[in-house]
Amino acid sequence: MDQAFPPHTVVTMPALSPTMTSGNIGTWQKAAGDVIAPGDVLVEIETDKAQMDFEFQEDGVLAKILKDSGEKDVAVGNPIAVMVEEGTDVAAFESFTLDDAGGEKAPPAKESGEEAAESSEPADSGSQTSPSTLPKSEPKESAPEPQGSESSGGRLQTSLEREPSASPAAKALALERGVPIKKVKGTGPGGRITKQDIEKYKPETSAAPSALAGSAAPTYEDIPASSMRKTIANRLQQSMNQNPHYFVAATVSVTKLLKLRQALNSSADGKYKLSVNDFLIKASAVACKKVPGVNSSWREIDGQVVIRQHNTVDVSVAVATPIGLMTPIVKGVEGLGLSSISAQVKDLGKRARDGKLKPEEYQGGTFTVSNMGMNAAIDRFTAVINPPQAGILAVGTTKKVAIPSSAEEDNGVEWDDQVVVTGSFDHKVVDGAVGGEWIREFKKVVENPLEMLL
Repeated sequence: MDQAFPPHTVVTMPALSPTMTSGNIGTWQKAAGDVIAPGDVLVEIETDKAQMDFEFQEDGVLAKILKDSGEKDVAVGNPIAVMVEEGTDVAAFESFTLDDAGGEKAPPAKESGEEAAESSEPADSGSQTSPSTLPKSEPKESAPEPQGSESSGGRLQTSLEREPSASPAAKALALERGVPIKKVKGTGPGGRITKQDIEKYKPETSAAPSALAGSAAPTYEDIPASSMRKTIANRLQQSMNQNPHYFVAATVSVTKLLKLRQALNSSADGKYKLSVNDFLIKASAVACKKVPGVNSSWREIDGQVVIRQHNTVDVSVAVATPIGLMTPIVKGVEGLGLSSISAQVKDLGKRARDGKLKPEEYQGGTFTVSNMGMNAAIDRFTAVINPPQAGILAVGTTKKVAIPSSAEEDNGVEWDDQVVVTGSFDHKVVDGAVGGEWIREFKKVVENPLEMLL
């Protein structure tokens, strides 16, 4: 049947992330007959990481859409559209089908732990949780005539859900205010929901009591889990099942650290603004260099189990985003100054919330810091290890605590700023005494923050 159609190119589902094996079709930004220029957004695709725009990189005309909006679990490499050169009769493709495009393969079966985490290690890492150790689907041979598009460029877009289309600022505000974004009517280009639409949203008035009384209205709402939420669930469950966690907590004085932070920020002339978390990230790296057993990971390479001890400290920083937890990485922290750490954390955090991180910016890491200190209600908490890492530090909020005065002539009390930190360690890699030693070194450098400047 292919011989009856004019020359054409079959556009296939692209792999928009290293671990993507299938995706969901979002909103088509072009219709049959539309002219496409390089860089134009063809369609929105939901991957295992986020919602992304598939930017086509060739000139042509969209002749036929083979997968409509809302299609789920379309395997990478399967046909989704047909492109032709300008001047070609698009009407000739009205009867074009998936079979004419070479057919499609079934999406790969997903098993628990198959999807890589948002901060998963690269495919060649040797870890049991790396993408290379997980089953991969075999590519299907393409049909003789149609040519599969090699374009796979994509620009990350955040999403609370795959649809509707909304700006990152609108999604973040909707999450903050608890606005059901699917019920908001967008006023932006192409019906896109803007921040102003969220601000103007008013809930629908409820039905009359008599009407409610006569109907068995549900008292709950089922919210479909996004691909990102499924990935997070699988990875954290896997971590708790495979990594024997133990926890070590300590109360740490940050009074000197806060004074040093204030002094450095006052003399910065606006060049930087250090946060407490910047100091804690640096202190974690110092502790990891002094206790390298924590800066390690459990690996299986060619059937042999090894503990890989890393020579650099790449700290993953937990960031809450509208679509779930992301852990972008500040690499080589042991060799960075506080201002450089601060700048990278701000940049990575913003791009994580906007969904614009590159895979290499969240894959890997040797240790993680998760700070909930901005929430004054959180005294302390424990965090789940991010495999294949062997440790994660959970940081609570700062509290003022009365302690005996340090002045000999004063029998009164003074106020000390304190924070409770809790280290979670993988007992396969880090023995209890080693975890305790790491906490001691961390506490020492935080309470004597000038050591970070040496």
